[in-house]
Amino acid sequence: MPKKIIQRFMPDHQKIKDNKHLKMFGALLHNANLWHLNRRSVSKAFAVGLFFAFMPVPFQMVLAAGFAIIVHANLPLSITLVWITNPLTMPAIFYFCYVVGTWVVDVPTRNFAFEANWQWLIDSVSTIGPAFIVGCGVLAAVFALLGYFTINIIWRFSVAKEWKKRKARRGQATPSS
Repeated sequence: MPKKIIQRFMPDHQKIKDNKHLKMFGALLHNANLWHLNRRSVSKAFAVGLFFAFMPVPFQMVLAAGFAIIVHANLPLSITLVWITNPLTMPAIFYFCYVVGTWVVDVPTRNFAFEANWQWLIDSVSTIGPAFIVGCGVLAAVFALLGYFTINIIWRFSVAKEWKKRKARRGQATPSS
């Protein structure tokens, strides 16, 4: 069942409640619904986490946490999924966002070399920035919807399978006359 698999990887509730960046949510973090693992909260968590994973903004975890609170998604899972974009995966994911953006905006891809300085960033905002932002938005929406519906389908399939097993066990356990 997806619930058992997800529970193995879930961070401790208290660690999240004690996180210095999430303290700003105060008593909202004490809502028990944010910590439950059920089909609706997990599906929403995948949508929230995957959406903010593709957003090229600072404090993605805080944004994901705030939105998870608003839509009553599983908070730890929403925050954890943001880490799909991490320092190792970010260059490839964001380059893919740029390529998708150029396709959507219908502009040719430009050759560029990343430089870690403000001048390069300022110059890039006008050249590759629009395609990059559009690509991030498109992929954020696509993966959020894909994550939501995929988890929903997997969860329903898993529950139906468990019910079928339970029914078969009950059928075998009935004494025959």
